[in-house]
Amino acid sequence: MGRNTQTYLVGGVSAIGGFLFGYDTGVISSILEMDYWKAYFHDPGSVGVGVIVSLLTAGCFVGSLCAGWIADRFSRKRAIMSACVVFCLGAAIQCGARNRAMLIVGRFVAGLGVGVLSMSVPVFQSEIAPPHIRGRLVSLQQWAITWGILVAFWIDYGCHFIKSDASWRIPIGIQIVPAVILFVSMFFMPYSPRWLVDNDRVDEARVVLARLRSGGNLDASEVVEELHEIREAVRIDRETAVRSYADLLRVPIRRRVILGVLIQALQQLTGINVSMYFATSIFKQSGLNGDNAPLLAQGVNGVVNMLATIPAILWVDRWGRRKTLMLGSLGCGITYFIQAVATGATQHKTYDEDGSLNLNIPHGPSYLIIVMMYLFVASFAVSWGPIGWIYPSEIFPMRIRSKANSITTAANWLFNFVIGLVSPILIKKITWGLDLIFAVIMFFSIAIIYFFYPETKNRSLEDMEVIFSGSIWANRDRQRITEYDNANQGHADAKMAKE
Repeated sequence: MGRNTQTYLVGGVSAIGGFLFGYDTGVISSILEMDYWKAYFHDPGSVGVGVIVSLLTAGCFVGSLCAGWIADRFSRKRAIMSACVVFCLGAAIQCGARNRAMLIVGRFVAGLGVGVLSMSVPVFQSEIAPPHIRGRLVSLQQWAITWGILVAFWIDYGCHFIKSDASWRIPIGIQIVPAVILFVSMFFMPYSPRWLVDNDRVDEARVVLARLRSGGNLDASEVVEELHEIREAVRIDRETAVRSYADLLRVPIRRRVILGVLIQALQQLTGINVSMYFATSIFKQSGLNGDNAPLLAQGVNGVVNMLATIPAILWVDRWGRRKTLMLGSLGCGITYFIQAVATGATQHKTYDEDGSLNLNIPHGPSYLIIVMMYLFVASFAVSWGPIGWIYPSEIFPMRIRSKANSITTAANWLFNFVIGLVSPILIKKITWGLDLIFAVIMFFSIAIIYFFYPETKNRSLEDMEVIFSGSIWANRDRQRITEYDNANQGHADAKMAKE
C-alpha cells in the first residue's frame, strides 16, 4: 500500500456501508425458506414474498434520491453517519416484527439508510482516491457487499438449526452491529477534500490531502498540485453550477447522466439479485433436496461471489472499465443461455401438495444448472459488480456529483425493486424463460458498452470534462483522447526538463 495506506484505510472503513447492503440482501434469501419464518408470517405466496423482498429496495430508491442533497449540504461523511442511524432503526423494527406489516415497514426504513449509503460511499471513496487506484478503492464497496452476502448466508445456515422464531430474528438483528461500527468509525475519518474546497474550507482540505497523500506533509508537491487542480475545477464548476435536478438533463451533462443511469440499470438487469434473493428457491427447483443442501449451495454461492471480486479489486485500474464490462456481459450471457437450455430441455413440471413447483430435473442437468449459476455469479462479481459503482462515481463534475449520483443510484434501486417484485412470480410461471431474457439483455449490453462508454481508467476526476466533451460514439472518439494525452505528456515532460 505504501503512501496510500491512509487512503485505503479511509476507503475500507467507509466500505462497511456496502457490507450492510450485502448482509440485508443475503439474510432475506435464506430466511424466506425457514419453516419458523413461514409459519410466523402465514407462509406468504409469491406475491407476498415479492413485496417483502422489494420493499427494502423501494426504501433504497427514496433514500438514494435524498442522498444527493444530504451529502452536498452536510458532507459525505455525515451522510454516511446519518444513514447508519436510520439503518439501525429499520433493522430493529424487522428483528422485533410482530406481523407482516411491521416487517415490511422495517425493511423500507432500513432501505432508506442503505439508499443513502449506496450513493454516499462510492462518491466519498472516489473523492479521496488518487486516479491510479480510484477503481480499486471504489471496488472495495462491492467487495464489502459480497462479504455481507457471504456472512449472511452462513449465519442463516447456522441459525436454521434453531427450533424457534430466533432462527430468523437473530440473523436480522445481527446486522445492527456493523452499522454501529461504521457510525463510530466515521467520527475518525476525514471529510472529502473536494467537498471541503467546494465549501471554502481550503485549509482543512489541504490537511486532509496531506494525511492521505504524504504522511501529513502540507508542502508536498503532490498535495499542492492536487489542491490546485481541485480549486480550479471547483471554480469552473461554479461558473456553470447546477441549481436543480432539472439542469442535469441539459447539455453537456445530460450525456453523462444517461450513461450513469444506464450502467446502474444494466447492473440490476444482469439478474444478480434474483440469484441472491431467491437462490435457495432456485437450488430447490434445480433438484437439490433436503433441508441443508440448498442452504449449503447458497453458502457456496456467497463464497464464489466474494472470491471472484478480488481480481477486479486488484486489476480493474489496469484492465480498464470497457473491456472488463464487455467480457463480464459475455460470461453472464453464456451461462444464462446454457442454464436456460438445460432447464427447458429436461424439466417436467409438477406441483407438490402445497402447490409449490417441482421441476423434476435429472441429476446431470441439475448439477450443470448449479455450476452455471456459480459461473454467472463469478462473471458478475469480476465485472458488473464493482464497475457498476465505479463508473458513475467518477464521471461527474464536483458541483453536481452528489445530485447526479443520487439519480443514477436511484435507477439501480428502481430496477432492483421491480426485479425483486416480479421475479418470484416469473420464476414460478416461466422458469427457464427468465434466464433466456437475462441472456439476451447481457448480449445486447456488450454493444451498448462498446459504442457509448468511454474508458475512464487512470483519469483524474477533473479530466472527465475532456473525456466526455467529444462524440457520443465512444469507439470513434479515441483519436481525440489520444491527442489530449499526448499534449498532456508533452507538458509534463517540459515541466520535468525545466525542473
